[in-house]
Amino acid sequence: MSSDFEGYEQDFAVLTAEITSKIARVPRLPPDEKKQMVANVEKQLEEARELLEQMDLEVREIPPQSRGMYSNRMRSYKQEMGKLETDFKRSRIAYSDEVRNELLGDDGNSSENQRAHLLDNTERLERSSRRLEAGYQIAVETEQIGQEMLENLSHDREKIKRARERLRETDANLGKSSRVLTGMLRRIIQNRILVVILAITLVVTILMAIIFSVRKH
Repeated sequence: MSSDFEGYEQDFAVLTAEITSKIARVPRLPPDEKKQMVANVEKQLEEARELLEQMDLEVREIPPQSRGMYSNRMRSYKQEMGKLETDFKRSRIAYSDEVRNELLGDDGNSSENQRAHLLDNTERLERSSRRLEAGYQIAVETEQIGQEMLENLSHDREKIKRARERLRETDANLGKSSRVLTGMLRRIIQNRILVVILAITLVVTILMAIIFSVRKH
């Protein structure tokens, strides 16, 4: 289950990085491209919200004793989502102001708006970089966990192979022991039969000797 959560985390990190980059590009685009970009960002924000919902459902299924770490990560992701939505709203407001200024021919605050946009873009790019680094770190940790799991599975497989070999050896030894015991039992029976035959022969010999001695007298 945690692998599903980490997969959602990676998708969320990549998606939010793309959203941040697109929000930063909105003020620099021509009006027609801006409109299309805004619609695209709205769609990706909805996808990000759906990913958060899936991650939240995954966290709820985690046992309570292991849920704390994932809950903290969910809180940071929700805060990040809130910042993205705020940045997008600001970008849309700036976009609306630019359209209005273009229609009214008002260029008095253009330099201030440009400086504000540059600052916003710098902050967004920094956040995007941090998200990409976080996504890369998650990917590295996931790869390490996968390698450890493969190593553990390999060790377990070797243990199972050794156990099977020991069972085969034990079975072979039991077969040998059974054959040895069977041979010993056969020899014991043969010896007892020989003893019985010798005893009978001895008794018959004694009886015949007694009979011959009686006849002589």
